[in-house]
Amino acid sequence: MITIQNKYLTATFNTLGAELKSLTMEGTEYIWPGHPDIWKSSCPLLFPICGGLKEDKYTYQGVAYSLPRHGFARTREFAVESQSETQVVFLLVADEATKAVYPFDFELRVQYTLEEKSLHICCNVKNKGQGPMYFSIGSHEGYFTPEGVEDYDVLFPNQETLNTYVLNGPILSAQQMPIIKEQNYLPIYEKYFMIDTLVFKDLVSRSATLRNRKTGRAIRVDFPDCDYFMIWHKPGAPYLCLEPWAGVADIQGTSFAIEEKEGINCLASGAEYTNTHSITVL
Repeated sequence: MITIQNKYLTATFNTLGAELKSLTMEGTEYIWPGHPDIWKSSCPLLFPICGGLKEDKYTYQGVAYSLPRHGFARTREFAVESQSETQVVFLLVADEATKAVYPFDFELRVQYTLEEKSLHICCNVKNKGQGPMYFSIGSHEGYFTPEGVEDYDVLFPNQETLNTYVLNGPILSAQQMPIIKEQNYLPIYEKYFMIDTLVFKDLVSRSATLRNRKTGRAIRVDFPDCDYFMIWHKPGAPYLCLEPWAGVADIQGTSFAIEEKEGINCLASGAEYTNTHSITVL
């Protein structure tokens, strides 16, 4: 495990997946630690896809490839490229194993930096290949809700009218269900997660605050570079995931071509892409 800290926060990471495993302030834990019988992960990084593919398959230049839901970064060992008291940078590079399922030559750096009561996360993708590179990237952060999720609201800085896109297995259907209309808070109910995940494609806000309405315990996630936002919870479990994505799961009725995926990022040869978000304890 890798640990960084400042006078407010202590953050711990696993080199497997460059995954945040703990974020504490004054002895209070804000991250779900993972449990093999409930959900083993804490904050997996999603790359080079977010969500699922139809038949776990995509095509590129006439060749079919297979990727599991959320891609492979979360199951790969990252190198620690640099570390200081308040910052760590993890690095993953393409190899023969990644190219067998994803035929692009890339470098993926994940930089975590503590500043006051915030943890800043910066993901940098470099295209080292000769042609364009297609990818999505996102976060899947599980926040500890020991009192139960129904004590919590998700607050938005803007008024929102939100419909969730209903999942059919790992992919999105065209069906929508209304969740809130013209309000800036979403009370959390267990019933929402009987259909798996709340999938928002039309969020106006670029931040969300998870707050216990009884105790005031709260964290805010700022995600200026993500157009999609998911909320997920395993019914009965003491965590809630807030998930800003630059990308989205496959949609029913679309092609297998990765170039045609909704929300896909295209990076020219030699170019770089940066996606930032932050977690702030309030």
